[in-house]
Amino acid sequence: MLKKLGLAAIVVAATVSAACADTVKLGLQPWLGYGPLWVAKEKGFFEKNGVDVALTMFNWDQDLAAALASGNLDVVAGATNGMIAKFNQGFDQKGFLVMDVSFQADAVLAGNGIGTIAALKGKKVAFESGSTSDLLINYALKANGMTLADIEHVPMGASEAGLALIAGHVDAAVTYEPYISTALAQDDSYKVIFSAAQKPGLISDMLTARSDWIKAHPKDVEGLIRAWDDAIGFIRANPAEGGELIAKAVGSPMKEFEPAFKGVRLYNVAENKEFLKGDFQSTIQEIGEIMHATKPDEIKKIPPAGDLLALDELNAVAK
Repeated sequence: MLKKLGLAAIVVAATVSAACADTVKLGLQPWLGYGPLWVAKEKGFFEKNGVDVALTMFNWDQDLAAALASGNLDVVAGATNGMIAKFNQGFDQKGFLVMDVSFQADAVLAGNGIGTIAALKGKKVAFESGSTSDLLINYALKANGMTLADIEHVPMGASEAGLALIAGHVDAAVTYEPYISTALAQDDSYKVIFSAAQKPGLISDMLTARSDWIKAHPKDVEGLIRAWDDAIGFIRANPAEGGELIAKAVGSPMKEFEPAFKGVRLYNVAENKEFLKGDFQSTIQEIGEIMHATKPDEIKKIPPAGDLLALDELNAVAK
């Protein structure tokens, strides 16, 4: 009897261990465009689609990338420009689902006396290197005949940049929602002097993973895609409840969340299929060109879209 109990215990332990090994570790940041992931978790859409997902929040892009490279994360919700940067560093990271495109939801904020990008010359500007904020400020500067050498870069994450502006530690901040709305709500002297809406498609995000992980876990990838699609369907059918779930996850009051969320476009599976007929590939090329022009020493090669995308599972789901 004791031997039977011991064997049963071993079997149970092995089963628990296998279940843990099958958990998809997904890293993300407090960005509105990743909202459907929290909705999928709260509403049980991951389980419905046969995938066990553990969501882990990060504040810095570089920490997400390091966790993916080390195997501490399986999947990362990340920016398209981040994949281009990692490609140039020799790291294998491929996108398998377009999540969102930002318009007014990424922006450069400034206080009194600064009304244009040109007025940033010699000023302290807070943003995170290698992030979407980095891409946006470089594009804004280039569009105004300037470079990073014309400003004083103060490195910090998007969640901290807006606070630094409010505290008066910097003259401007490059950040995203809900931090934009939070800063604007503090004082009407703060204003947006440039946003992603001035270059539609510049700021976009994908679900990404290493290509070896994607190849080894096609059913998990399909489950993630189906759960995302279910979550977007739920948000569109139940905007109040969906919005509350996302606002809670990113720590934003509803009065700030609602206008902020309008600056983001989410893509479901059908919209992914249409977008990926060529429009998104063209966007990737353009983002690469902007990154190469502004950081030629770091971005030496503009990768073809096919080198950054793994779409077999999306195509299987979209049939």
